[in-house]
Amino acid sequence: MAEVKEELEYTTSHEWVEENGDLYTIGLTDFAQDSLGDIVFVNLPEEGDAITAGEPFADIESVKAVSDVFSPLTGTVAAVNEELADAPELVNEDPYGSWLIKVEDVSDREELLDAKAYEEYCANEEA
Repeated sequence: MAEVKEELEYTTSHEWVEENGDLYTIGLTDFAQDSLGDIVFVNLPEEGDAITAGEPFADIESVKAVSDVFSPLTGTVAAVNEELADAPELVNEDPYGSWLIKVEDVSDREELLDAKAYEEYCANEEA
């Protein structure tokens, strides 16, 4: 079973969200990185880019496929994890430590799942 952190919120497209005041951190879940396999490239937006809830903001290339990463929020990219440009495998090694972007000026958000609901969602998806 993939690791799910209690303190985070989740999307059905397998992103995690951590709220810290007005700043929201977004990353890829353990379930997602495990499904993708070895990640070889992460294509992230630029600081200052606008992102929209429900729309792709990045793509991740693994040995299996290229997958879009969908934004759970509408807002502005405040920071990008530049470390992933040189070491995309960090998402495989530590999906909750290797965030993708941080977002500010959030004006809209998708309905997010708590850890228990996300675990149930993943269990149904595996079945």
